[in-house]
Amino acid sequence: MKKILVMILMLAPMSIFAQKFAHFNMADILPNMEEYKTAGAEIQKLTAQYQEELERLQKEYQTKGEEFQKLSEDQSTAQAILQSKAQDLQKMEQSIQDFYQASQQDLQKQQSEKMEPIQAKVIAAIKKIGEAGGYVYVVDVSTGAISFINPSLSTDVTAQLKAELGIK
Repeated sequence: MKKILVMILMLAPMSIFAQKFAHFNMADILPNMEEYKTAGAEIQKLTAQYQEELERLQKEYQTKGEEFQKLSEDQSTAQAILQSKAQDLQKMEQSIQDFYQASQQDLQKQQSEKMEPIQAKVIAAIKKIGEAGGYVYVVDVSTGAISFINPSLSTDVTAQLKAELGIK
């Protein structure tokens, strides 16, 4: 009985070494996915549209600001007109800020919505490779959270992941 117990205790640490680990580089995966490229192009197009509108609003604000400056320098301009123009400028400034915030929120929402199915596809492929390879852990090395991975004890499954996702 004592011999069996000693043998079990000696084999237990060996079972730790029998575990398989794998890693991949997400930074090498995503830029090569067509879905990712398409989503990126759509986000860039939307960003450009928002930027164009923001620039148009800022130009309009600047023009009205210059007009206000000229009116305020003219001594014959009625005070009520100046106050009305100043209020219009303040409303316009607030409107620009509101537009900027709304556009940033929409861009974040759109990016999240477009990336969600891509991430789900990658996770499904990782899971499939992990289960097929009998890996205990499959780790993304591009996140920077890993301090060290010994490549001789861990299998790089980036190529398998690319193949699973149809990336050349």
